[in-house]
Amino acid sequence: MAGNREAFERFVEIFYTQKRVREAFGFLVADKYKQHNPTIPDGPEAAIRMLTPKFDGSPDSRFEVQRILVDGDLAMVHVRASGPGRPDAAVADIYRFEAGRIVEHWDVL
Repeated sequence: MAGNREAFERFVEIFYTQKRVREAFGFLVADKYKQHNPTIPDGPEAAIRMLTPKFDGSPDSRFEVQRILVDGDLAMVHVRASGPGRPDAAVADIYRFEAGRIVEHWDVL
């Protein structure tokens, strides 16, 4: 779906590159957001609380987008995460869309 790709690319820009967590979630994440990472509760507000310190609150952290894949209602972003005092890491975040909004997330860290 072209709409999902365009919206997801914008979400990735806001979230990973600009590191504006609340704005990214407000733009594209549904209220019924299901988080499959066991360290983060379901719902957009819980994710915003947990992720903001890693993104907005960490100016030296970088998330370099390597690739974006979109196939129907699924989207994936592969990033290289880096920051002072820790080794670089490859991260893959997988999202599911429903009615044009992100409703689920899985990650591979």
